[in-house]
Parts: sequence; structure tokens; C-alpha cells
Amino acid sequence: MRMLSVILQVILGIGFVMFGLMKFGSKQMVEGFKQYGYPSWFRIFTGLVEVVSAGLLVAGIWKEALAAWGGLLVVVTMIGAVFTHIKIKDSFKSIVMPLVLLIIGAVVLYLQWNHLF
Repeated sequence: MRMLSVILQVILGIGFVMFGLMKFGSKQMVEGFKQYGYPSWFRIFTGLVEVVSAGLLVAGIWKEALAAWGGLLVVVTMIGAVFTHIKIKDSFKSIVMPLVLLIIGAVVLYLQWNHLF
């Protein structure tokens, strides 16, 4: 199970650092957050949370408690993303990626749960 968690942590870590950094200036993300009805500061905040999550997940390869906290941040962030897409009545296709990331984050959180507290 440890190896499964590490593989998922690396996948999430890479994805979340890329998605997080895009939030800082990608025209697509700027427009997206406007469409969602969120202010610019929330886009930056979300990017920071995603980059921190990525760092925790990768550092969690060596210290499992960090992976648990990273997984928790991913789950919370992706729940927000799913609800945002539902709120704006986005297509199911737009909800698939946040759902997949939510599930992967939940698996990491489950596998590392005993290290959370």
C-alpha cells in the first residue's frame, strides 16, 4: 500500500504544482475564475493552496504525515472545484478532472489517515 500511496502522491504532486502555478497568471485561469464569479485574490489563494498541497504530497514520500495533510488539502480543494462547476452548471466533461483528482486525493488521505494526527 505504501508504494501505491507514493505513486499517487507523485501524480498529484506534479499535477497540483502545474495547476497551482497556472492560477498565478494563465489567461485561461483568470477568465475561468471570472466566469465562476470569484475575485482575483481567490484565484491566487487557490493557486497557493495547490502548490502547498503539491509540496506536502511530495515531501510526504519521506514523512507520511505530510502526505496525509497534502491529501486532505487536495480533497477539500477538489470538493470546492466540483461544487463550483456544479454551481455554474458546467458540463459533466468539465467536472471529470476535479472528480478524478478528488478520488485520487481521497485514496492518498485514506492510505495515510493514521499519520494525520
